[in-house]
Amino acid sequence: MFSTSLDLYPKYFGIGHRKCAVAKVTLIPGAGSIIINQLPGEVYLQFNPQYINALKAPLLKVGLATVYDIHVNTHGGGLSGQVDAMKLGIARSLCYVSFRYKNLLKMDGYLIRDSRCKERKKYGLRKARKAPQFSKR
Repeated sequence: MFSTSLDLYPKYFGIGHRKCAVAKVTLIPGAGSIIINQLPGEVYLQFNPQYINALKAPLLKVGLATVYDIHVNTHGGGLSGQVDAMKLGIARSLCYVSFRYKNLLKMDGYLIRDSRCKERKKYGLRKARKAPQFSKR
C-alpha cells in the first residue's frame, strides 16, 4: 500500500448539529483555506462576512486561523443553521487537537449545541401559534 502525503499529517474530525443541519468537519494542517461541499467557503457562504466570521470564530479564539484547512460536508436545513453546525463541528474538532482548547472554547459557548428547533404546528391554528382571525359577530 502506498501512502499519500496527506496521510502523513494528522486529521481531526468533529460533527456539529443545528436545527436540521448536520456538518461533518475535518481539520487538516494547511494555510487556513475553507472548503465546504467541494466549493470554496466564500462562494458557498455567498460572500456573507457575518457567516465567514462566525465560521472562523473558534479558530481565531485559540489562535489557529492560519494553521488548519477546514473541509466540511454539510446537508440539511438552511445556510444559517449550517453555519452554526459547522462552527460547533470546528470547535469539537479543536478539542481533539489539544485538551487545553476545551476550556477556552467552553467559556465562550462554542461547545454548546443550540437545541432550539421549529415548534410543531397545532391543530386549529394556522402555524405553531398563529390563530385564525377572531370575529366577534
